[in-house]
Parts: sequence; C-alpha cells; structure tokens
Amino acid sequence: MAAVVFENCFILFLICIFSLLCYSFIFKKPKNSRRGRDLPPSPPSLPIVGHLHLLLSTLTHKSLQKISSKYGSLLHLRFLNVPIILVSSASMAYEIFKAHDLNISDRGVSANGESLVFGSSGFLFAPYGDYLKFMKKLAVTKLLRPQALEQAQGVRAVELERFYANLLEKAKKKESVEIGMEVMKLTSNMIFRMSMGRRYSEESGYAERVMELTTKSFNLTKKIFFANMLRTTLGKLGISLFRKEIMGVSCEYDQLLERILVEHEETLAEDDQDKDMMDFLLEVCGDEKAEYKITRDHIKSLFVEVFLGGTDPSTRATEWTMAEILNNHKILEKMRQEIDTVVGKARLIQESDLPNLPYLQAVVKEGLRMYPPIPLVLREFQESCEIKGYYVPEKTGLVVNVYGVMRDPDSWEDPDEFKPERFLDYASRSGQEEQMREQGMKYLPFGAGRRGCLGSNLASILQGTAIGTMVQCFDWRVKGDKINMEETLGGLILTMATPLECTPVPRLGPF
Repeated sequence: MAAVVFENCFILFLICIFSLLCYSFIFKKPKNSRRGRDLPPSPPSLPIVGHLHLLLSTLTHKSLQKISSKYGSLLHLRFLNVPIILVSSASMAYEIFKAHDLNISDRGVSANGESLVFGSSGFLFAPYGDYLKFMKKLAVTKLLRPQALEQAQGVRAVELERFYANLLEKAKKKESVEIGMEVMKLTSNMIFRMSMGRRYSEESGYAERVMELTTKSFNLTKKIFFANMLRTTLGKLGISLFRKEIMGVSCEYDQLLERILVEHEETLAEDDQDKDMMDFLLEVCGDEKAEYKITRDHIKSLFVEVFLGGTDPSTRATEWTMAEILNNHKILEKMRQEIDTVVGKARLIQESDLPNLPYLQAVVKEGLRMYPPIPLVLREFQESCEIKGYYVPEKTGLVVNVYGVMRDPDSWEDPDEFKPERFLDYASRSGQEEQMREQGMKYLPFGAGRRGCLGSNLASILQGTAIGTMVQCFDWRVKGDKINMEETLGGLILTMATPLECTPVPRLGPF
C-alpha cells in the first residue's frame, strides 16, 4: 500500500514538473527580450530540455568541448530554462574578462541559507560587494601574503618530512600506496596547521576530522549544484533538495570549528610571529573599527572553504601529474637529474629549492594545463551587454570551459600530449604587455579576474614539494605497462576514474 502511495505521489510530482516547464516554454514570454539584436550562435535544441541532450557524457567538460569544436568558441545554450553563454577559447575568454570582469563577478549560484557549506556567510558564492572586497583584501594582505606564507614554511617542512617518512615506512614493508590518499593527508595537515595553528599536533585528531568532513562536502557538491539548477526552474514549488544532508555536514563543521575558536580565544597569541589565520580573523571579528563587521559564522565558513579549496583540488592535480610522470620515463629521469644537481642526494627537497628547479615547475604547470582540478568556471552576467556584436541578456549564466581552453589546438601545439618543455620559456617570452595578458588567457587552471583563485601560489608550492619528494626519493612500481588515465568527475573536481596506486621503492636516504 505504501509503495502504491509513493508511486502515485512520484507520478504527480513529475506531472507538476512537466506542467510548469510547458507553461514556462510555451505560454510564458522570455523575461529578457533580444530587442532585435542577435544572441550568440546556438546549436539545434529540443523543446523543454533545450541543449541538455547534448551532454551525453557524465564528463560535462568533454561534452561542452565537443559542442564547441563543432559549433564555435562562443555559444548560447539553454539547459531546461537556464540560459548559458559557453566560452571555450583563449581569445574569447580574454575578450570577456577584459571588458566584462565586473559584470561577471558573481558566480550565479544561490547560497545554501545558514549552512557553513556554500552558505550565505561564505566567501565562495558571496555576491561581489563590501563583504567580498573586505575578505579578499584581508586574504591578500594578511592571510596569504608572501610574508605569511614564508612564516608558515617551517610548518609545511615538518609535514613534508612526515609525508616522506610515511612513504619510506610503507616502502620498507613493500606496501602499495594510493597516491591521492597520501597527498590528501599531506595537504590537509599543512593547511590545517597553517590556518588553525601550529599548536595542534597530529595526535589531536582535528586535522583528520577536517579531512573527513571535507571529503563529505566534496561528495555533496554535485548534488548542491544540481539542486541549485532545479531551484532556478522549480523555485515556485518550494522544493529544497538535499537540505538534510547539507545541514548535517554543516552542523558537524560547526561543532568542530566552535571548539577550535574557543581554544584560540583562550590562548590568543600576543606575539605576531605566533599568530595564525584564526588568530588574525578573531582580532578582526572583535575590532569595532573594522571596515566590515564579520561574525563567527563568517570565520567558520571561510575556513570550510579554505579546506575545500586547498585540499582536494591540489590533491587531484598532484595525482594526475604523478600519473603522467610515471607514464613518461624520460620526463621522470629529466626531473631526477635536475633535482640531484640542485638539491643533491644528501637531503630532502625544500621549498627554497623550487625557484632553482624550472623543469619541476614546468611539469607542475603542464599537469594543471591538462588536468585542471575544476574544469568549468561558473559566472553570471549581472547586466545585459554586447560581446563580439552579440547581445547577452542580464542574469545569463557564463561557463568558461578552462579544460577546453587549455586543450585548444589553436592555442597549444599537440594539446593532448604531456609536454612540460612548452613551459620552460613561457614566462620569459617577450612582447607587448597587452599581448602577454591575452596570451595568459590560454592558461587558466586557477580561473581569472576578480574571482580567480587567491591561493594559486600556495597550491604551486604544495604540488611542487610533494611531487619533488616522490620523484627524488622513490622509484615506483605500477601494475601493467601504462597507468589508466580515464577521467571522471568527483563532485565538480576532475578525478582519476581509477585511483593511482603503486608501490614505493627507496631510491635515496633515509634522510
């Protein structure tokens, strides 16, 4: 009986959806009129679903890349009743970010109410306004400034040594390791201790708990964006999808972060040299003269997003790059030769070595080019505008397929081949400043414009030292001749379909 009732309710629900969509597309006039001006080109669409049928693969970035290669690098698409401008070339990305950066400074994603995970007090989806400007200024001048990164170098060095020691222990036991999992532990510990304080040891269990919650949050991201898309279409029905799951993770974060906040308040350091990110934010929270009055929820949400933005994307980028290195023996040997020459064989690689290791840096950049952790950049046009003579209505979504941009054959020679050498002279190329900026739009692993990633320097350090350690200190035994490089999307993160698992064999050391 219960099953029949559920089935009837589900059928009624589908009828409601279908009726609403029919009303929207058949009887209701578009909110934004073209006013006689042409929208960008658009592939053939279907009633109701629009271009949704073209996303045949779960790999959305590849489906969009295929669409662009057939119909052009600037397209107008519609998914259900959600209009989208799709950009897939460096020249078009440059045109938009140069002329319309402020207009596209909002992500166009609704915040999840009071949740600490992508919620209204967060930084990631905040509208471009006073709060966002204040937090961005704080990040640039206090939290992620070069002096702050240098100050925390000792913490990262300790965690890197622990990472090396853990791999060495597994190597002695001839155990296989999942590279992604080991790198996730490294990045989680580094970011946790940089942001929450050097006072916390591994035994506190806090960093491990944060990693668990971060994994839960990333598993929810696809659901959150799906719910946001349906909210745009079905908002009048008052449907709130996945709210229970989202708020469950949010409550767990809240309990953990409140405990850490209280501990910081009790032992707030007076010496600037001992202050961490949490200490600085608590001071700002208590400053009545601050440009913007932030709350405890603002602090908690910021740290949730620091964990989300700093751990899984860096981990996946490192895993992809290591897979390419192990698939290309010549690249591996060239990296080792450079590291052995600069660092030697008597000590572990350090952050201070990175500027003297141009080939290692080129390998890291090439990994990010081929496998950007977040392959799609999402924005929204706040006002109507004109691009290349085409009319774009206000509140139209913007999707920049950075995966497609960085594999565009018009911009990159042999775009699907792993060639680090292409970056060896990238920074030193001469030319006019304007031309260099346009050229830079070929390479967008951290986004661009006002909403570009603020932690790109830290991410490069984490990836460079992790990859450098694994290449310098170990040989790696893999199953089969080649590593499986098939892709999947873990939430919105580009992930290996088959996790990279191999056995470390000591090459140097122990140090």
